[in-house]
Amino acid sequence: MQRITSFTVDHDLLEPGIYISRVDGDVTTYDLRTRKPNSGCYMDDLTMHSVEHMFATFVRNSPLTEDVLYFGPMGCQTGFYLLVRNADHCRVLETVKQVLREILAYEGPVFGASRKECGNYRCLNLEAAQLECRNYLAVLESNPSIDFKYREG
Repeated sequence: MQRITSFTVDHDLLEPGIYISRVDGDVTTYDLRTRKPNSGCYMDDLTMHSVEHMFATFVRNSPLTEDVLYFGPMGCQTGFYLLVRNADHCRVLETVKQVLREILAYEGPVFGASRKECGNYRCLNLEAAQLECRNYLAVLESNPSIDFKYREG
């Protein structure tokens, strides 16, 4: 059986950052790695769920609106996937940073935090989302030469 692309990446070499996971025609899958894999420091459900609600809403209301296909957490609890059509990588990076800043500046209820809007609406917390986003934005802003490539083993 053919291995999926993400299983071919040496997760012991991954650091927090943004990577191109794969390209399928005009769709690029970005790996928004907020935590170092296999380090024992994983996002809890509250954090993943809260970031998902906030980031997905803001990115779908960004300059990438027409091209965003999906945003959601990785099962390994170390980041998120963002799928974008017709991606200009620099534009995506700048939009990701802007969305993180918008989440940090936001004051109000988590988007979709009602029984009618979410199947687990009690598991949402703005402060948890903001802490994860603050840490991730610091990673992205501290790296002036992001190349979107995974390190080779």
